[in-house]
Amino acid sequence: MLDGISLDQLRTFIAAVDEGSFSAAARKMYRAQSVISDLIKGLEAQIGVQLFDRSGRYPKLTPEGEVLLIDARCIVSGVDFMKARARGMSSGLESELSVVVDVFFPLEAMTSAAKAFREQFPGTPLRLFVEALGGGYKPVLNGSAGIGILGSLPDMPASLTGERLTGVSLVMVAAPDHPLAQFEGMVPKAELTKHVQLVLTDRSELSKGKEFGVMSPSTWRLGDLLAKHAFLLDGLGWGSMPSHVVERDIREGRLVRLNIEDVPPDGLALPMFGVYPIASPPGPAGRWLIERLKNLCPAKLAASRLKD
Repeated sequence: MLDGISLDQLRTFIAAVDEGSFSAAARKMYRAQSVISDLIKGLEAQIGVQLFDRSGRYPKLTPEGEVLLIDARCIVSGVDFMKARARGMSSGLESELSVVVDVFFPLEAMTSAAKAFREQFPGTPLRLFVEALGGGYKPVLNGSAGIGILGSLPDMPASLTGERLTGVSLVMVAAPDHPLAQFEGMVPKAELTKHVQLVLTDRSELSKGKEFGVMSPSTWRLGDLLAKHAFLLDGLGWGSMPSHVVERDIREGRLVRLNIEDVPPDGLALPMFGVYPIASPPGPAGRWLIERLKNLCPAKLAASRLKD
């Protein structure tokens, strides 16, 4: 008998609970109260459990009814989700959107866009991966990510194309007790060679043989930006970091910004792109996300600079 349970019965059960009475549920569902009562009685008969205690003026959920109400809500919401996803698929909407994000990309912009994405595409799950340098391009190349929010490489793979989103400022920093932090004024390039530079390494082969901003022959290479940040704070070397990551550290004296010869006062600019295969451009959800980030990034980056 359980196989004969209908969505109509479950929706009626939920409405009776939410509205507080069978009569209120009838008004909400534009049905006669007798129909509501019959649907719930039929549901109780099919499952062999009394859902409501009807001894008082208003029906009250039984303990069993309270437990089964949770199941009813899950079933109804699951079916509604499936219907919404099916409607999206029939209109060309992605069944899910996999995105790989550069570790240098500002999280404030990404989380704000993700929140709006959930509102805009409730039936499209978002899968997010974080990678560094060429490691972000691999998932786009092998198809495990539909789009990448990535920093530029000297040579982008020929099968990919990119749309400019924003630029991230990279600043040179060291701990306050590091010898380079003791310089007053500009630090000569020759002085950099005497100290360990902390460098983010590329775990992919895409940038093999290429160096990004390496100015010292003595380097420690780390595969994780958080580890590099921790090493900088502990005075284990000097190096570049996204300005939005270290602004508070600089402001509160945990790191010192280095004024290095031939490096622009505002830091080095790392362009960020929305990257995808030329042969398979993003669908409606991916296109929406790229456009959202184009509009959102300048405001979010400015806001991050104003935070205390």
